[in-house]
Amino acid sequence: MTFLLGTSVAYADTLRIGVEGNYPPFSQVAADGKLSGFDIEIAEALCAKMQVTCEMVQQEWDGMIPALNAKKFDVIVASMSITDKRKQVVDFSDPYYDVPSRFVAKDGAFAGYSPEDLKGKTIIVLRNSPRAEYIAANYPDSETLLVDKETAVYLELAAGRGDIGFGSSVVSGESFLKQPEGKGFAQVGEAIYLTDSTDGGVGIALRKGEDKLKGDINTALATVMKDGTYKSISAKYFDFNIMPKSAQP
Repeated sequence: MTFLLGTSVAYADTLRIGVEGNYPPFSQVAADGKLSGFDIEIAEALCAKMQVTCEMVQQEWDGMIPALNAKKFDVIVASMSITDKRKQVVDFSDPYYDVPSRFVAKDGAFAGYSPEDLKGKTIIVLRNSPRAEYIAANYPDSETLLVDKETAVYLELAAGRGDIGFGSSVVSGESFLKQPEGKGFAQVGEAIYLTDSTDGGVGIALRKGEDKLKGDINTALATVMKDGTYKSISAKYFDFNIMPKSAQP
């Protein structure tokens, strides 16, 4: 049994981590089945600090929280935004990154993204996400195409099955606009921060009441942010700072 971070309470040697694997550059699966990405490396870094082995468990996005509460895995490291609604059913670590959302469309198709600009247009967005809630609340006169994966937002957009996509500024920029299939498309308007919780950003989800595990995760997270590990991992994927404001010096 491994003792974590010098405390008196022990956990099993393996921490089971729920990941999606279809959200590049945060997580993706190579042809050989190997997982990689920012989320994956952050999870591995936290496990190293906590002196436990990571066991990655792939899970479809829609079933993430139910699978966590059914004890299929111990925590979720899958770019899950901290929201007050989600905090009713799970706990969260401190935030480990924060990036805004952006609209994406054919270059020049839209001058702006106000509800009037998008009236009668079809907006593509990930179902069961804060972005989908934002669109439902703010764009009542637009049609909505809900998809099961973030990457599908841009696949559907490129296929012409919607007028404009709404998703992560990082995913749209890195995994779509910089790729051949993104030619002729562009981000529309300014960045939009959607977080409705005072905590802000993206966190690691865990079952309610597991305060010891939450404390150890937060301690490990603070360590990787201070010792250069976080910066080293982030630099592999982004040319800008995604560290949450609450963790910046």
